Amino acid sequence: MGRTYAYVIGDKIYLNITNRCPNRCVFCIRENEQGVGYDLWLDAEPTAEQALAAAGDVSAFREVVFCGYGEPLLRWEVIKEVARELKVRYDANIRINTNGLAEAVLQRKILPELEGLVDTISISLNAADAEQYDRLCHSELGPEAFNHMLQFARDSKLYIPRVVLSVVQIPGFDPEPARKIAEELGVEFRIRPHQTG
Repeated sequence: MGRTYAYVIGDKIYLNITNRCPNRCVFCIRENEQGVGYDLWLDAEPTAEQALAAAGDVSAFREVVFCGYGEPLLRWEVIKEVARELKVRYDANIRINTNGLAEAVLQRKILPELEGLVDTISISLNAADAEQYDRLCHSELGPEAFNHMLQFARDSKLYIPRVVLSVVQIPGFDPEPARKIAEELGVEFRIRPHQTG
């Protein structure tokens, strides 16, 4: 356990603000020993001030990404504060990697609070239907998780300039039905490589 609140991969800096997540996806990077080369298990969640200190001067990075080993939007208030500061100080390009379930878990609207602060939101679609999603993601929200996530994607378009739906390319998974969902929603689609330990 540690306090790795910020880590760098390529030309992006990632902010790790929580390990909490309502899903237990079969392909999650948390489940493999190699991870991303950093120990991202937290012994305490950072405050906004700690996250900003860990990020430092982000002007050299193409993107600041809220990601890490958990669902960052469970801490939307911290994201809001940190993103606002990074925009003011460095005109940072802000992305959130999310499973799209925080509003359902917290039972409150978050997206309107992020308008003007977040440039890109990348939502893990991970399946083409509710049954497949339930089988792959083991969400604490049960079979309804898939529909919650899709509604979040629709709503994201109202507040965030760039919305991306992504899937992990695991063995035997056909991404084309998922691509069609993204097309119907009018958002971008991305296939992420499956990282194994």
